[in-house]
Amino acid sequence: MADVTAVNGQITDSVTQTNIEVLANAPAMALSSFYQVAGSAMGLAVQNAVANQQNVNNLSSAVTSKCVNFLIGTV
Repeated sequence: MADVTAVNGQITDSVTQTNIEVLANAPAMALSSFYQVAGSAMGLAVQNAVANQQNVNNLSSAVTSKCVNFLIGTV
């Protein structure tokens, strides 16, 4: 129990236990936030990779068309 003060001991114990609970939950909350941010970052990385792949496919199609036109002689 808390030290003797002008405040009821049950109140000080309640506040102390609440503070301890918050401190005890802090590492789990921090890790859960980290995992959410890491998952979001990985999702964005995959989206960027897919977008880049689509752009490269479009570019290669354009280059192939230009090369075929050059070989045929219809530049």
